[in-house]
Amino acid sequence: MHLAELNVARLNYPFDDPRVADFADNLDLVNGIAECSKGFVWRLKDNGSGNAIDIRAFDDPSVITNLSVWQSPKHHLERFVWNTVHRRFYQRRAEWFELIGAQHFAMWWVDEGHLPSIEEAKARLDHLQAHGDSDIAFGWSHLPHVKLAAGALRLTGKGKNG
Repeated sequence: MHLAELNVARLNYPFDDPRVADFADNLDLVNGIAECSKGFVWRLKDNGSGNAIDIRAFDDPSVITNLSVWQSPKHHLERFVWNTVHRRFYQRRAEWFELIGAQHFAMWWVDEGHLPSIEEAKARLDHLQAHGDSDIAFGWSHLPHVKLAAGALRLTGKGKNG
């Protein structure tokens, strides 16, 4: 099994606004590091920019999504999220984003070779919101063997699911 993840957020300002320039200017770098990371399988991209910025998964055009698949949480996704430049941007997310509801991040297991659709990912996020951690959708706390996430979330003061 592989691990899929969805992360959604609402931009505080338009993507081309100077107040989100540091995020926008480094998006290709962070995504490139992800794609070169051990255990990376796939990420959702639009046909133009090579990112998912122009994919409208929600009615609100200021909502952006990140949907990806990794070989494992512990040795792959976790290391990318917490041990690369991604962590610096994660720590600054409040400058650029407003969270959407109580849940903005969900993970779930997928068969190897399966690439989740945005509809599937949104359904998993909704399930997590309604029912909490389960085998259908979960956050970092549902993976007790993943230690980097637990430590990083304690340092940032985030709750169970980051």
